[in-house]
Order: sequence, then structure tokens, then C-alpha cells
Amino acid sequence: MEELRQDIKMHLDMDRETPTHIEFWEAMMVVCDWEIAEAQKRDALDRARVRGEEPPPELVAEERGLHGSVEGEVKRLLNGKSFKELTAMEEKIELEMKSGRAKVVEYWEAVLKRLHIFKAKARLKEIHADLLRQHLSRFQGRAKEEIQSLHVEDLSSHEIEQGPEEPEELQPQLIEVASVEEGDEVEEEPGSFSPELVHTFEGDELVDPEADKAALDRKRAEVLEEQQRRLQEAAAGSVAGDDDNTELTIHERELAMKAMGTMDEGDAILGSGAEVNLESQVYWWHDKYRPRKPKYFNRVHTGYEWNKYNQTHYDHDNPPPKIVQGYKFNIFYPDLVDKTRAPVYCIEKDGSNGETCLIRFNAGPPYEDIAFRIVNKEWEYSHKKGFKCTFERGILHVYFNFKRYRYRR
Repeated sequence: MEELRQDIKMHLDMDRETPTHIEFWEAMMVVCDWEIAEAQKRDALDRARVRGEEPPPELVAEERGLHGSVEGEVKRLLNGKSFKELTAMEEKIELEMKSGRAKVVEYWEAVLKRLHIFKAKARLKEIHADLLRQHLSRFQGRAKEEIQSLHVEDLSSHEIEQGPEEPEELQPQLIEVASVEEGDEVEEEPGSFSPELVHTFEGDELVDPEADKAALDRKRAEVLEEQQRRLQEAAAGSVAGDDDNTELTIHERELAMKAMGTMDEGDAILGSGAEVNLESQVYWWHDKYRPRKPKYFNRVHTGYEWNKYNQTHYDHDNPPPKIVQGYKFNIFYPDLVDKTRAPVYCIEKDGSNGETCLIRFNAGPPYEDIAFRIVNKEWEYSHKKGFKCTFERGILHVYFNFKRYRYRR
């Protein structure tokens, strides 16, 4: 209701084109203020009743002049009266109160208060009725104009269909003139409409339709064979290109080497022998993108573990066997469809073998999953001890070292 009051106030300030508009918005403001006051009064009475308290004194003082049993009578008195009748009643009551002839002043004050709101409602009804009459008169005027226009069109079409009536004496003369004109035209026409032979087929070679169709079919078959041959060559070239694409370019190799750093003693390239052939993979995007394996450039770090046993049985001249101490994986995903999703890796079991496990990389279309067999040991996840897992410039870097356990007697 408060928002409605703000809208009414805005229209009252802006829409002052005619006195009727001003009266309409003023009456709307009176009705809106009355409804807001009544709603606030009901809320206050409900709160007092719920809390078991007495109603606010201002509400009691406001209603002290009008008893509940009389309120219905006042409404019946004011209902159904026009704006002029209510205005005359208001003037009469005010005159009675000013002259002192009114016996119960509080009662008439309450009546005047309700009369004010009834006047506003009556004025709104009259304005609404006037607008309806105006719209009805416009509609009736348009309907009359349309009916008249339709009547005129019917008359004109009827006259056109019948045509102007001609005297019977003139009709034979017109027929005779028309026959004479037709006779003149017949005399002026040439004698024959037969086409003249402008070309002969002497010496021309006639084509057999069957032979012509057979020659056309042969040419079409040759064109289809040529197209199929070109498609096969293109497919073979694309497959060969994909095979060559598995090899790293010089730039990609340099990026991987720069990320891994120089090769230390015990480092070795982890070739394709460590790659695990996964089972047949079927992805939801197979129909849209051609799946392919990503390129990779990996490194394995090996070294000696100088524990007490190895220190006792081996020396630098006769070192112990090297063990795997960590890995560095560089998987290339330059053409990812969804570049907002970074590739991920997960660790899977390697069958029943507990000494090794599989590290599997997944990136999404158009790349298939790829997996490598690694040593099954606990990782060091500290950045200071070499752990790294980043995806930058289309390359997934996963570097890690294994934990080293030191035992004491």
C-alpha cells in the first residue's frame, strides 16, 4: 500500500492536464490514506488482543463518538448517494455544527470523517462512469462509420455487376460495327499460320538415346571412382600425419626440458616402454571429435640408497643397485576443447602386483586417457622436496619423489 501511495503521489504531481485528472488522483490519495490507516488500526488491535493488552488509547479516543451498533446505520446512510448529494450533506452537517444546533458533536465528527471517504469513492465512480460513456460513444461512432462504409461498398459493387443500361435501339448498331471491324481484321491477316522449315537435318549425325545414356553412366562412374580414390588418399595421409604427430617438436621438447631442469646423474628418459595399453576406450564425444593420444616427455630419477645394509656390503667402487626415487611427467594437451577444465591424474592398481601401480591421466576431448606403470611407493607432497602439479601453456607437469625412510637400531 505504501508503494501504491507513492505512485499515486507521483501521478498527482505530474498528471495535471485537466481538472478531472487532478480530482481523480486526489480522490485516489484520500482512499489510499484511509485504507492504510484502517490496516494499521487493525494490526494494532490484533497485536493488543494477542498480547492480552488494552487497545491503544488513541484508537479508543478516535472511535469514542461512533458506537459499533451505529456504524452500520451510518454506512447505510452514506451508501448509494452521489457526489453532489454527499457534498450537500457535508455542508449541512458543518452548518449545523457551526451554529451549535448539533447535539452530539463527536458523533457528527465521526460521520464527517466517513463522509469524506465516501465522497472520494463516489467521485471515482462518477469519473469511471464518464470514461466508460466516452469509450462507448467512440465505439458506437466507429461502428456506424463501418456500417455506412460497408453499405456504400455493397451498393457500388451491385452497380458494377449490373452495369449501365443501354437503350435497345443502340444495341443492333453496336453489333453491326463490331462485325464490320472483325471482317476488316480477317482481311488484313496473312493466309497461313503454318511454320516455315528453317533448318534441315541433312548431313547431321543422329544420336542413339540408349548409347548416349550408357556413355553418360560411364562418365559418372569414372567421376565417382576418382572421388573415392582422392578420399582414400586423404584418409591415408591424415593417419600418417597422426602417427607423425606423436613425436615431439623441438619447441615442445625445449619447454619440457626447461620445466624439468638439467638431467642429473641417475636421470633417464621414460620412453614408450613404460606406457600401458589401456582397454578399448569409448567416450561420449567419439562421434564429434576424433580421439587421439597426447604427446608426452617423461623422466625417471634413479639413485643409490645408502642404508646400513648397503653401507656394509657395498662401497663407491662396488655400488648397490639403483632404485627409482621419483618421476617427472610432462603430458601435452595443446588442443583441448574445454580449456577451462584442467587435466587430472589418478592412481590405479596394477592387477595383483603390489610393487607397481598405474598413474592415469585424463583431460577430455579430443584426447584419450593415457597411463604409465610406476613404482608403488609413498610420495613426498612437499614443494621443497620436488613435488609439482601444474597445467600451463597446454602442458600438464606432474613431478614427485618418493619418501625416504631412515631406520635406527
